[in-house]
Amino acid sequence: MITILETSALNTVQDLGRPGYRNLGVGTSGVMDALALQVGNILLGNQMDDACIELQTYPFVLRFETATTFTVTGIDAAIELDGRTILPWMIETAAAGQVLRVGPPKAGARGYICLAGGIEVPVVLGSRSTQLRGSFGGLDGRPLEAGDTLETIATALDVVGYGALPPAAVLDAVATAEDSKVIHLRAMPATDYALFTPEAQQRLWDTPWRITPQSNRVGYRLSGAPLELRHRVELRSYGVVAGIVQVPPAGEPIVQLADANTVGGYPRIATVIDADLWRLAQARIGTRIRLHECSFAEGVAAMQPVNAYLDRLRMMVAHYRSSAHSRAGMKSGAKA
Repeated sequence: MITILETSALNTVQDLGRPGYRNLGVGTSGVMDALALQVGNILLGNQMDDACIELQTYPFVLRFETATTFTVTGIDAAIELDGRTILPWMIETAAAGQVLRVGPPKAGARGYICLAGGIEVPVVLGSRSTQLRGSFGGLDGRPLEAGDTLETIATALDVVGYGALPPAAVLDAVATAEDSKVIHLRAMPATDYALFTPEAQQRLWDTPWRITPQSNRVGYRLSGAPLELRHRVELRSYGVVAGIVQVPPAGEPIVQLADANTVGGYPRIATVIDADLWRLAQARIGTRIRLHECSFAEGVAAMQPVNAYLDRLRMMVAHYRSSAHSRAGMKSGAKA
């Protein structure tokens, strides 16, 4: 079990989400950065959809009530265990009573505290994710508060001292030296792309869009020169998934994210590919992003390096844990 000692708004329990219910008006939810959660769960030997704590605001402080192995992924931040600095993306084991503090990130936006065995909250519609707008899932369907306790399958692994290279250090990005502070994302022209003027189409790819303060887990609102339609249109509502870029009447795009509406009616100009959604999840308010046009085939192929990165990590963890167990067995035999 863990106890939350300090937290700001909007920190929640999340897993990989609850697909399969959008036809009933229930969004997917789940972590914004699915890659960071998968890395944490692989490092800990968890199931891939085991739940974690998603951090959006800082500082965040918790106390381990039982010995637990854990990792913090997603961000580069000042992280301390009982005052001792520890590294993100690394496996650590806390003793009962020790306190973990995660400070504001130096890089990235959303951190993930992953615990060996996961977090035990009720499964609602196949998921432990918090759906804030529906007030269900996670811990009573709400953000975490100081004084909350979370049940865990408390596990202290007998192997520590290994970790993962962050995805940003391994996976190639579409970037140039001239604007390295801009986050570059690949996107495919969407269903309604042809409804926009040629000038708007070009502007979509050329503009360094700024993420506005009116952004959250539902979607990122982007600020830039408006995108104009060739003529006014009325569209029927359609299904919405994370990554779709809609354009409201004002002309400034909205990128739908983890808590996206299940249906919408604004024209769809593009869709950010799955392989780059984790980059968008780690973009802070005020950050500028650039969209780069890619084809459907290129978008599908872009998942290959991501999957290869996860596969290499699985192999590394399996090898490390096997070697550690072998060494432990040899020591036990020598003592006997």
